Amino acid sequence: MKTDRAPSLAILLACSFAFIIVQLDVTIVNVALPQIGRELGADVTDLQWVVDAYTLGFAVFLLSAGALGDKFGSRRTFLTGFALFTAASLACAMAPSATALNIARALQGAGAALLVPSSLAILNATYADDKAMLAKAIAWWTASGGMSIAAGPVLGGLLLSVAGWRSIFWVNIPICVIGFWLTCRVVPALAGRDPHRSLDLAGQLLAIVALTGLIGAVIEVESLGWSHWMVRGGLAAAVVAGALFIRVESRSKSPMLPLALFRGAPFSGAVLFGVLMNFSYYGVIFVLSFYLQKVRGFGVLHAGLVFLPLTATFILSNIVSGWMAPRTGLRTPMILGAAIGASGYALLGWWGISNDATFLHMLPGLALIPAGMGLAVPAMTTSILSGVERRQAGTASAVLNTARQVGGAVGVAIFGALVAGGVNAHILGGIQLAMGVSSGLLLLAGLLAFTCIRPGASTDVHRALQVQPR
Repeated sequence: MKTDRAPSLAILLACSFAFIIVQLDVTIVNVALPQIGRELGADVTDLQWVVDAYTLGFAVFLLSAGALGDKFGSRRTFLTGFALFTAASLACAMAPSATALNIARALQGAGAALLVPSSLAILNATYADDKAMLAKAIAWWTASGGMSIAAGPVLGGLLLSVAGWRSIFWVNIPICVIGFWLTCRVVPALAGRDPHRSLDLAGQLLAIVALTGLIGAVIEVESLGWSHWMVRGGLAAAVVAGALFIRVESRSKSPMLPLALFRGAPFSGAVLFGVLMNFSYYGVIFVLSFYLQKVRGFGVLHAGLVFLPLTATFILSNIVSGWMAPRTGLRTPMILGAAIGASGYALLGWWGISNDATFLHMLPGLALIPAGMGLAVPAMTTSILSGVERRQAGTASAVLNTARQVGGAVGVAIFGALVAGGVNAHILGGIQLAMGVSSGLLLLAGLLAFTCIRPGASTDVHRALQVQPR
């Protein structure tokens, strides 16, 4: 049975609005960081938290968000996410200090956590009877997010040049309102709700402690040093809480993170693939913003426009991925995308980063990096959804996106430490090292895809989608 086209496209649009706003706030702040620092008196460490408070809030609440969607229904969780994201964006726009801004950014991340897995679960249910359309819908959903994550620095530069850094948060409000209204109009209450699902509060608290300890220690090590008690304490808390988290999840009757999902190599490989992708991309975008404005002296609008090539290649490669996966299987676009991205990082570090490099020197790398990600990510996401029962779609997508956000947060923390210090030569050396590391990590991601994803694995998701909930 084919999906009813008009309503399903409206549902895809509602889900895309959510992913647009979630991904936009990952990168729109990057070009604003120097201005935020000047106005709020924030140093590099504070500015790392402006980025990582969002990704950390996103990461630590994603697993619970998946469980909430499974328990209360994806539609209700989706609407709650829009409401929370709107309120948190208002708080960001009116923040009087760096601390207040970072708290509001963490709340934004929690709202994003409610939106992403529920939007994927809604798409999974909407296109459950049309496997080809599901693959295309995921490709378009991913393209909308890829477009916004790439357009973030450009839009941020435009807004900053006209209205200042607070405008980058005000712009979220109309997008959230439209998404909320459209969801109320077109998204039905979906099957697959499990009212008996536990929320696993112990697991949630341990996840917060483990991830906050890890990210906080990596960010603060540059200013405090490895011997400082806060850094050592953060790392110790991360190790202990992480071990307890695994123990609690392995014994829970209704775990927030079903460890059984990782028994299959395709699932584990796809998750680690996503970690490496986000580690590289989030970290590089963070340090590129410092390079353009501090080393090259670009204004915010000029710096934002440098990122423009990211947008076009993201969109095109996402569309190509949706076309390619049904014909070649999921492994091919993942391997090819990783290889293209690795070459982009290598070119940018070798040829595009220097005191006198022109935009033309940067262009090949800036075009290839999103081209590779856009080709690989839809196939990676589809491989995750194809291996789970429909009732676990929210949890599985939450696991993937949690891992990706953790990777992104660690990437910002580590690459940010490489450029901290403010001296141009130090920033240049740090960003060139970041490019080399990113290129190597994407080659490793391609090897993972080759090893873990079956050669014939395609977008044939009917086996997972037709399994009835127990």
